[in-house]
Amino acid sequence: MGGGRKRGRTQRRHFKQGRENVWKHNPQRPPAGEGGEGREGNPSWQPFATENPAFEEYYKEQQIIPEEEWDDFMSMLRKPLPSTFRINASCQFFQDICSQLENDFRKSLETEVSDEHEEDAIRPLPWYPGNLAWHLNFSRMQLRRNQALESFHEFLKRENEVGNITRQEAVSMVPPLFLNVQPDHHILDMCAAPGSKTFQLLEMIHQSTKPALLPSALVVANDVDVQRCNLLIHQTKRMCTANLIVTNHEAQNFPGCNLAKFCSETCMDEAKLQRLEFDRVLCDVPCSGDGTVRKAPDMWRKWNAGMGNGLHRLQVEIAMRGMGLLKVGGRMVYSTCSMNPVENEAVVAEILRRCGDSVELLDISSELPELVCRPGLSTWKVRDRGSWFGVHEDIPRYRKSVISPSMFPSGKGSQDVEVNTDVVDADMKDSTDMGEEGEQERNTAIDDSNNGDSAKTEEKTEVDCESGEALTRYKKLNFTSTRTEHSDYPLHRCMRIVPHDQNSGAFFIAVLRKHSPLNEIQVVDGVKSEQSISKDKTGKLEEDLGSDKVSSEENIVPQQVVDNTNAVDGEQNGDMDSKSSKDKSSEDAKVIVKETEKAQAGTRDRRQQNQGRWRGVDPVIFFKDEVTIKSIVSFYGIKDSFPLEGHLVTRNPDTSHVKRIYYVSKSVQDVLELNIKVGERLKITSLGLKIFERQSSKEGSPCTFRLSSEGLPLLLPYITKQILYASAIDFQHLLQYRTIKFPDFVDAKFGEEASALLPGCCVVVLREGKINYFS
Repeated sequence: MGGGRKRGRTQRRHFKQGRENVWKHNPQRPPAGEGGEGREGNPSWQPFATENPAFEEYYKEQQIIPEEEWDDFMSMLRKPLPSTFRINASCQFFQDICSQLENDFRKSLETEVSDEHEEDAIRPLPWYPGNLAWHLNFSRMQLRRNQALESFHEFLKRENEVGNITRQEAVSMVPPLFLNVQPDHHILDMCAAPGSKTFQLLEMIHQSTKPALLPSALVVANDVDVQRCNLLIHQTKRMCTANLIVTNHEAQNFPGCNLAKFCSETCMDEAKLQRLEFDRVLCDVPCSGDGTVRKAPDMWRKWNAGMGNGLHRLQVEIAMRGMGLLKVGGRMVYSTCSMNPVENEAVVAEILRRCGDSVELLDISSELPELVCRPGLSTWKVRDRGSWFGVHEDIPRYRKSVISPSMFPSGKGSQDVEVNTDVVDADMKDSTDMGEEGEQERNTAIDDSNNGDSAKTEEKTEVDCESGEALTRYKKLNFTSTRTEHSDYPLHRCMRIVPHDQNSGAFFIAVLRKHSPLNEIQVVDGVKSEQSISKDKTGKLEEDLGSDKVSSEENIVPQQVVDNTNAVDGEQNGDMDSKSSKDKSSEDAKVIVKETEKAQAGTRDRRQQNQGRWRGVDPVIFFKDEVTIKSIVSFYGIKDSFPLEGHLVTRNPDTSHVKRIYYVSKSVQDVLELNIKVGERLKITSLGLKIFERQSSKEGSPCTFRLSSEGLPLLLPYITKQILYASAIDFQHLLQYRTIKFPDFVDAKFGEEASALLPGCCVVVLREGKINYFS
């Protein structure tokens, strides 16, 4: 359920690191009439160039692929990505969909195979459990344009729209599988939009649950961007779940909810949830995204070596925040769609270094044996402004604040204060980098490290004027460090998925287990030098998150670094809240004190209640109007075994104007109650399953609320009134005609029962074998 007052139209495009739509016109296309024989008769259309010398040089130097495989690797990167989708095993018709794919489409599409390396037009992904994920030997473009595939394409669109399947890149399905989700787990998806992995997690918790029963599990899906939250809500709405909460926070500043901070031990109920922790955390962080070049070919043009450097610090802070929110004994999956070791192994090594023995990097190579993957790297280099560095000591002093020690395999910084005069940076453009135009188009310049080789010499001299001799050399030469490091951590346990192994995109995955509470000293060590970058925006968190303009995570890297206590486990400090921002903490305390004083005086400000804590977002209110609830229960004959008390919520505290009532699971109810007690620290944009909607009837109905189609599958087994069972022909007539007179039903008894119903909403069920159809 959404809670924003000023929602624009939901944007149904893929918000992946703010990139533009990949199938657009080339911005460097020639004018019409200059030789562009275009697609669909468009003379200005040109395909994206699939060349970037800097990209090839970078990854050859990093040795992510053996030299003898390089040509196969690059050849596969230049091919369009085949389409893949996943069947929702918790949906009512998943067995029928599997049968249709296996027996109908698989045979009918055999003649349409488009790749000499593939034998089947469609096939199950061998590594996905239960044959629930399928690989199509067609790109998205081919599916849209090939007439022979039209019926299959329509099938995919229709089933995707109702939530029976989810169209998702194959490698993107891997991280949730390694979480080993159980039916009672509380799960946090830290950077959830656009929502495919969140939907997958919801499938997992519902898959083992019997119909009309809710799992005790919970998924909290978070994203920093309001528009992407809308996309996330739209994606997960297809699941019709009461076990989901969608929040809008910076992942590295995800708020802690610890009741001990807000009330004394005497007023705490041991039977209630005391603090918000998670059994599983999915940390699929913002990244440069160069593993997606097959489906986003504009990445060839945009890519530069500084993109990964600029995101590294944010990725570490998000991962550390996730580790702090994880329960002892829980699993966290860290993943990116990047091939860059600075975004991958370097981040994992830094997590292990900060957390010490509290965290273990797991070997999960045997958990999906048919998934082909490579071990993580133990050594790599960092490229900055045209130069290669193997150790942090070789970084010029004026760049040490940008290129941090954690980017290197050892994670150790230089103890020297002087610049190494043997280190020579290139002030001129590197001929192997993006070229003159590419250097000017660094549109993902998140950090100063993204300024590339085009940085001005004057800036260097101004920063490090005392090292004039060294800086003069930087102008003339590119430096390549001869020293290298190897990480002492078992980074080979990480997993690298490369495109030419199984005709997919590229992905990186690491699975970590938390063995004990994090030690504050372990976490603080290594970030003190980063504190000066920002005093943060979180000092006014309420104002920033409530504003109409919300920055994407990649845009906040230069200004936003979480302070050390943001990653300290609650066992040491009582909570993982941002003690980094004293202003924020004091502001929160003032809010709680003021609300307590008003409650004691019996003069709660109604305007404040209506507005809630978060500007522009409606508050979540437990619906307790007994008169309305009793009328609903009586009208539909809802059994006592269906729990309603404490499970109904709305976004409008004025019961006379409530239009929609939502149902939440017990796990969501517990989190909501905790959130209220701690001063609404969670900014909730959506939650719950819409179950009742206000109706207006000309004839007048004893009940002012009708059943919602989203909530009907959950509620149906508990309804004893306003329900009919129709024959196939009468059910067809109900769907076919706008109005039908009672005597016109083929089954006279059905017509009599229909005429005896009270005015208002009713349910018509067609029983056909074991399948129920609702109308």
